[in-house]
Amino acid sequence: MSKRRKFSPEFKSQVVLQLLSGERSMAELCREHQLTSQTITTWKQQLVAAAPQAFEKGSDSSGEQERIAELERMVGKLTMELEIAKKASHLLSGMRDRNGRQR
Repeated sequence: MSKRRKFSPEFKSQVVLQLLSGERSMAELCREHQLTSQTITTWKQQLVAAAPQAFEKGSDSSGEQERIAELERMVGKLTMELEIAKKASHLLSGMRDRNGRQR
């Protein structure tokens, strides 16, 4: 009794894309990879059924992009506040003489 072969999702999608693009025919793919046409047809159906999900993920990333933009604005604001505090500290320390007394 032979063991069943397992194929990675990347391999399956590569085979189906070769079929869909017309790069190779069903018969060529079956011979080259020692697969049945039913196996490739099943993979094709799975890929087509999952295709809308590929476009739904874009909406999730837009929420992430908004969060990243918000955090970048906060970093910019805090950087400006730090620079202002440094300048104020430098100006205030310049008002003291060498003995530490204020002028």
